[in-house]
Amino acid sequence: MLRTLLQQVPYLTPDDIAAFEVLWKKRVQLNRYDFLIQQGQVEQGLYFVTSGALRIYYPLPDEEICVGFAYPNTLVVSFPSFVDAKPSAYYIQALKKSDLLGISKSDFVKLMEERPNIQRFWYEQLEKALVGKIEREVDLLLPEPEQRLQRVMQRSPHLFQHIPKKYIASYLRMSPETLSRLK
Repeated sequence: MLRTLLQQVPYLTPDDIAAFEVLWKKRVQLNRYDFLIQQGQVEQGLYFVTSGALRIYYPLPDEEICVGFAYPNTLVVSFPSFVDAKPSAYYIQALKKSDLLGISKSDFVKLMEERPNIQRFWYEQLEKALVGKIEREVDLLLPEPEQRLQRVMQRSPHLFQHIPKKYIASYLRMSPETLSRLK
C-alpha cells in the first residue's frame, strides 16, 4: 500500500521509494479502543495506516474533543509532540481494529537530510495538513451546524465511510442527535 502511494508521487525515484519504504520497520496492530499514543507520552514516530480508523482527541474533564482522524492510506502522528519532543497533549485511539506501519523520527529526519525528494514529499504533506487545519478552523467558526457539516461533507466525504457518526459529531462540535437530524 505504502509503495503504491509513493509510486504516484511523480518526483520520487524508485531509489527514493526503496530507501523510504525499508525504514517503515515498526508494525503496529491495535484493537478497537487501543491507544497508539496517550496524553503525556512523547511521540517517537510517524505512522501510516494500512487498515482501520483512528481518532485524535483532546481530553477535557467533561468531554473529548476530536481534532482529527486517520484511516487507510493516511499518515497519523501527535504532531506537536513529534516536532517538539514534548509530552503529547492528545490521545490517538483506534476506533476499530487497525494496522499501521511506523518509522522512527530519527530515521525519518536522517532520510530527509539525505534525500531532497523525500524532504519535498514531507513538505507537501505538511502544506496539505496546514490547509486542512485552516479549513477546519473556518468550519468551527461558522455559527450554523448545517454549514459545518456541508463543508466537511464536501471536503472529506470519505469520513462517513470510516468514522462512526458520534466522533464526526464531536469533530464538528455538535451533538450526535444534531448530526443525525442534519444528515
